[in-house]
Amino acid sequence: MALKSTVYKAALQIADMDRALYADHALTVALHPSETEERMMVRLLAFALQVAPDDHRGQLQFARGLSDTDEPDLWHHDLTGQLLHWIDVGQVDDRRLVKASGRAERVTLYAYASSVPVWWAGIENKLTRLRNLQVWQLPAAQSQELATLAQRSMQLQVTVQDGNVWIGNGERSVEITPVLLYGTEPVRK
Repeated sequence: MALKSTVYKAALQIADMDRALYADHALTVALHPSETEERMMVRLLAFALQVAPDDHRGQLQFARGLSDTDEPDLWHHDLTGQLLHWIDVGQVDDRRLVKASGRAERVTLYAYASSVPVWWAGIENKLTRLRNLQVWQLPAAQSQELATLAQRSMQLQVTVQDGNVWIGNGERSVEITPVLLYGTEPVRK
């Protein structure tokens, strides 16, 4: 018998000063049986950092990710069904990133764990022609600390200012400082 996903509920209150985005989102996130809480929390962070300020061009949604190799962890389709943004977390291979870059207008990857420098050194030169790709590294200690906020029912406040991210649950807060490994810095408002 196959193991089932564990359902987590997250109420995100986002205050992103870098993008002038202030929004609340009620999310249901399925933790795949082979997924860690750290990875799930990085997916929530990716949502908070990439969600659009409005839904005029569609909505950012969680995809099947680990359950379907043809889907990312999150994606944003416009109202016609065109894939605007492909978002993955973890250390994916270069072929997946090349394929995603051909399918979507934008591709963003959030890599985490202490092995990121070794993984990145192995694929960095294979991605030089991808102009619609951004690769971010989350420091391992910070992503591990982020995992400590995971609960089946969460109320999280996400604050972004000058590229730094603070995520708190009312009792404690975690600071995340994403490092851009590849691509151009996003335009700040």
